[in-house]
Amino acid sequence: MRKNTHRTAPAPAGRSGPRRTAVRVLLAVLGLVLLLVVADALGAHLDEHSSANCPTGDASVCGSRPSGGTPGSGAATATGRATPSARASGSTSASPSGSARASQTPGGSDAATGGPTGPCSSPAACGFPTSATTGPRSTPGNRQSGNITIRTDGTVISGWDLTGSLDIYANDVTVVDSSITSTNWWGVNLRSGYHGLRVLHSRITGVPGKGLDNGGEDYAVSNMGTSSVEVGWSDISVFGDALSMGQGDLHDNYVHDLAPFVNLSGQWQHLDPVISDGGGAGELVIRHNTLLDEATVERGASAAVGLYPDTGTVNNALVDSNWIAGGAYALYGGGPGSTGIRVTHNIFSDQFHPACGTYGIVAYWNAGGTGNLWADNTTAQGKPVTPQ
Repeated sequence: MRKNTHRTAPAPAGRSGPRRTAVRVLLAVLGLVLLLVVADALGAHLDEHSSANCPTGDASVCGSRPSGGTPGSGAATATGRATPSARASGSTSASPSGSARASQTPGGSDAATGGPTGPCSSPAACGFPTSATTGPRSTPGNRQSGNITIRTDGTVISGWDLTGSLDIYANDVTVVDSSITSTNWWGVNLRSGYHGLRVLHSRITGVPGKGLDNGGEDYAVSNMGTSSVEVGWSDISVFGDALSMGQGDLHDNYVHDLAPFVNLSGQWQHLDPVISDGGGAGELVIRHNTLLDEATVERGASAAVGLYPDTGTVNNALVDSNWIAGGAYALYGGGPGSTGIRVTHNIFSDQFHPACGTYGIVAYWNAGGTGNLWADNTTAQGKPVTPQ
């Protein structure tokens, strides 16, 4: 067998090492440039996808939960685009629009792992909702009037400026970027037997002295059924029992300036930014809201969060990462027999009363109830709060 005697001529002394080094450096630079180009293109694609799934096309204005929230723990972000469509057209019903694709991560039962703990000089100072961060994201331009009944599943009410109210006998109705000024018993009411109501980025208020309850208005959003209702990023005022339901997902709302009134029974109407009368069929999640009960006890103030066993036992409620102030007591905690009540990471403020509520922070807390948890709650000054 013939031996291969071919040899490569040696490179001139002193030149092969530097040349190879230069080639390697050039190849490394080209590889880095290629990686940067690919990463930039991928990032642009992801940004475009994220913005496309946001109602405004701008992911930065889609609402978000506090940093302590965990996936599957009640977080909800509106995605998709709800288009103006439902039309009253002089009647008492609204027609459906296309689907509202604002999706919700189901509310979970776990408390958040952290939240603001003070000191906080105001809700805004610690990132809690205010008038600047809630309500319609643009001026509602579709003027409507009347107490309107919704009977068509999937109706989307977007961009309405409604002088009146909504009474809903339908499933999967969405109210978004709208303003409702009511002189009825309620602003938005979901009837028993229906589900899927969502009220997002809206303003709901009443007209003191003009409501049906001897001049007062009772419920901004009322859930008469056993399904969950979502209310998020909304500015709510005037109504006595503003957010009234035994189960729901109430997040990122600003509830304030509840208007005292003497009701048809001749008594001062109880004032509660959030109220449950017990007996709920599901979980009530109250997360990252500003809940203010400014009135005096003599004029009806009850609790910023009222979990009352009036119609049944209070079970399975999460009160997490809220700014809470006012009321007789700031929180009524469910009372005897209550179970699964978790109160975590809230700030109890003294902005109306030195003790947060007129008489104190919490009453009717059942410390021995199965699954009841009180953890990491503080005053606005950062002092830990413990039920007495």
